[in-house]
Amino acid sequence: MQIKLLALGKTDNKAIQDLIEDYSSRLGHYIRFELEVIPDLKQSKSLSESLQKEKEGELILKKLNSSDELILLDERGKSYTSLEYADFLQKKMNSGLKQLVLVIGGPYGFSEAVYARSNGKISLSKMTFSHQMIRPFVVEQLYRAMTILRNEPYHHE
Repeated sequence: MQIKLLALGKTDNKAIQDLIEDYSSRLGHYIRFELEVIPDLKQSKSLSESLQKEKEGELILKKLNSSDELILLDERGKSYTSLEYADFLQKKMNSGLKQLVLVIGGPYGFSEAVYARSNGKISLSKMTFSHQMIRPFVVEQLYRAMTILRNEPYHHE
């Protein structure tokens, strides 16, 4: 299985980018992983909230294959402990799934079309994080899950 993380908008903070690269590199020892950044919409300030979500949704949906399982990172999603998340990923790997796609949405969330296409939602916290900060959290949790599945000494209970 491959895991793809789709994220809207670039990360301009070097420290955050370094963290993402560090954990992405570590993750590559366990599973095929790709972070794909969808460029920010041009002139988004002139768009209404609903139109911005719709346009971002179109960009997200264009990046998907019909066989992809789409999981949205959404504050109203299911919360997992790290052990539960590792189990969730193990079940996906065991199912024969070719690609799991996780998506970090824009500032207003996802369009109705993206929600309709999704196979589930995961919440990393009840708090809201910037689209830049959530990226290293997601990649680190993927790495943590892989070390849990391999019984490696990264995660402590």
